[in-house]
Amino acid sequence: MTEKIMVVASKNRKKAVEMMELLKGLGWRVLSMVEAGVDIEIEEDGLTFEENSYKKAFQVMKATGKTAIADDSGLEVYALGGRPGVFSARFSGEGATDESNNRKLLEMMKEVPEDERGARFVCAATVVFPDGAHFTVTGECEGRILFEPRGTGGFGYDPLFYVPDLGKTFAQLDAGTKNSISHRAKAFLKVRELLSCAGGNKA
Repeated sequence: MTEKIMVVASKNRKKAVEMMELLKGLGWRVLSMVEAGVDIEIEEDGLTFEENSYKKAFQVMKATGKTAIADDSGLEVYALGGRPGVFSARFSGEGATDESNNRKLLEMMKEVPEDERGARFVCAATVVFPDGAHFTVTGECEGRILFEPRGTGGFGYDPLFYVPDLGKTFAQLDAGTKNSISHRAKAFLKVRELLSCAGGNKA
C-alpha cells in the first residue's frame, strides 16, 4: 500500500507543530515544509482566509507533488470592523512580530470599554491533492480582547484573546485544551472527518 504523505504548508514553526498535532492518528505521514525539502515564498494576497489557505496549499502541492494542507487564520475584532482579519500576521507593517502586532492592537483599542471588546479567531483550512482535487473548511472561536497580555504559551494574539467560559487566554491554556476548543481545532476536526471519508483513495 502506498504511503500517504501530507505536507503542512506553513513556515511558522509553532503553527506547523500545532497543525501536525491536530492531524495525528489519521494514517498519513505528515511532514513540515523543511522535511519535505521545499522552501518557497508564497504571497498571501487573497482577500479572504479561504483564498489564502487554498493558494498556500496549492503552491506547496505543486512544489512537492504531494498532498498539501494549509490554513489561513486570523483575528477579527468587532470594534475594529473585523480588523486585523486577513492582515493579522502583518498588522503592524513590514517586519511585523507577534509583539508589535499585539502592541498595535492594544493601542487601537485603548478607549474601547470591556463590554465592547468582543472578537473571534477564524481559521480556513484547505487540503489540495496531487490530482488538483481540494476542499476547504472553516472554524471559529469566540472571545474578547484583554487590556494587557496574559500567559506565555501559544503565538500571535493568544496572550490577548480571552475565552470567558474558561477564564483564560489562549496563551494560558495547555496545548491539549487549546487544541480541543480553538478555531484551528474546529476546522481540523472537519478536515479529519473529510480525510477519513476519503479513505485510501487519495495520496
